Amino acid sequence: MQNNANPIGLTGKTNPKQRPTMDWTPARLRREWYSFFEAKKHLKLPSASLLPAGDPTLLFTSAGMVPFKPYFEGSEEPPSGRVVTIQKCLRTTDLESVGKTARHLTFFEMLGNFSFGDYFKEEAVEMAYEFSTQVLQLDPEKIHITIYTDDDETKELWLKIGIPENRITRLGKEDNWWGPAGDSGPCGPCTELYLDRGPSWCAAEGGCGNPNTCAPGNDCDRYMEYWNLVFNQYNQDREGNLSPLRQKGIDTGAGLERIVALLNGTDSVYETSELIQIREKTMETIAELGLEAPAPSSYAILSAYRVIADHARSATFAIGDGILPDNHGRGYVIRRMIRRAALFARELGVNSPLLHRLIPTIVSIYKEFYPELEAAADKVQRIMEEEEKRFLRTLDTGVKIWEQYLAEHREKGARIFSGWHAFRLYDTYGFPLEMTTELAEKAGLTIDLEEFEREM
Repeated sequence: MQNNANPIGLTGKTNPKQRPTMDWTPARLRREWYSFFEAKKHLKLPSASLLPAGDPTLLFTSAGMVPFKPYFEGSEEPPSGRVVTIQKCLRTTDLESVGKTARHLTFFEMLGNFSFGDYFKEEAVEMAYEFSTQVLQLDPEKIHITIYTDDDETKELWLKIGIPENRITRLGKEDNWWGPAGDSGPCGPCTELYLDRGPSWCAAEGGCGNPNTCAPGNDCDRYMEYWNLVFNQYNQDREGNLSPLRQKGIDTGAGLERIVALLNGTDSVYETSELIQIREKTMETIAELGLEAPAPSSYAILSAYRVIADHARSATFAIGDGILPDNHGRGYVIRRMIRRAALFARELGVNSPLLHRLIPTIVSIYKEFYPELEAAADKVQRIMEEEEKRFLRTLDTGVKIWEQYLAEHREKGARIFSGWHAFRLYDTYGFPLEMTTELAEKAGLTIDLEEFEREM
C-alpha cells in the first residue's frame, strides 16, 4: 500500500541501542504475569469469549474488564475480590491503520489484574511498579507516569514510590479517563505507565521532531504506554450522567504484544515470536503454491505480510468463538478483515485462497493457552476457505473493472476517484467500498465519498 510517511517500525529494524534477544516470548510473559499475581492472592480466571455476553452495545470483547462489568456494577457477586486474567481482545476502530503503523493490531492479548471492592489505588500502583521493575526489570529511571488532571492522590502515591515530579504528567479526560465499555457502565480516572525509549525516537521518521518538549501523551513513539491502571469509581448512564459505584474497583490493562516488543528492543509489535511465525508460514505457503514469496524488504511488502498475519489471527479467534462472517454487525467486520487480507495477498502475487492455510499454524501457536481454539480448528478452516473462495470471485472481477476505471481517471489527470464509479463497483459488481478505498489510496487517489453517498 502507498507509503505516505513511512512510519517507524515498517522495516522491522530495531533500536540500535537495544539489541533484541527474543529472551522474552509471549509464553514467558504469560507465565510471569500469572505467577506474580497469584502470589498476590489473585484468582486466575480463563479468557472470556470475543463475543460479549449480555451486552448488545459491544461488537467484541475489547478490554479485559468487559466480562467483569456486572462485578464492578455490583449486580453480580465476583468469585473473588482479586482476579487476574489474560483476555483475548478484538478492536477494529483502527482497522485501516493495521499494516501501516508499527503498533496497530486488531487482535491482541490484554494482561489484567482486578479488584472488586478489595484493594484500590495504593496497592494497584505498588504492584504495577513492582512487576515493572522486579519482574520485567525495566529501568526505573525510564518509567514515566501520567495521571488524570486533578488526581493529586495518585500523584502522591507515585512520588512515594520514587517517581520524581518531573516524570509525572497530568493529562485530561481524553487521555486519562477510561470507560465505559459500551454506552454505559463503570468508569473512572486512570494512571498510565510509559517507558522512555530515548530522544532518538523523536528524530526518527514519524517522530515529534523535538526531544526537548516531547512528553508522554504526544503523538510520538519515544514514550511507549504499556500499562493502564483504571480506578473505577463511577457508573455512567446512557445520558452521560455519573453516579458513584457501590464499591470502588481496580481494572488494569497491559498489552502483551507491546510489552514483549519493548522487552526485546524491537520497534514493532509485529516482531514478536508468534507473529513472526505466522509471517514465515505465509511465505512458506506462498512457495507451496508454486509462487515466489517476496522478501519483506519494502514498506508495501512488509505491510502486506503484517495485514495477513493480523487479520488471519483475528478471524481465526473470532470464528472460533462463534462470530461468523456475515453482511451485518460484528459478522461484517470479520468478513471485511478476511477480504482486506485477500486484497493484500494479491499484493504478494497470490490469487487463490491463502488465509485458511495459515490456521493450523495459528492453532499450534495458541492451543496451549487457548485450548478452545484447537477444538474449533476444523470448523474455522472450513468457514475461512469458503469465505475466501466466495470473495476471490468478486475480487477478480472487481479489480479488472477498477483497473479500467483507474486508467480513465489517469488519462484525465484526476486526483479524486469518482463516487459514481465507486458506486458502480459496489452496486453492479459487489465490490466493497473499503476495497476500492484501499486501491485508491495505493494509486494516490481519494474517493469522492459525498458523490458515492448520493448514488446510494
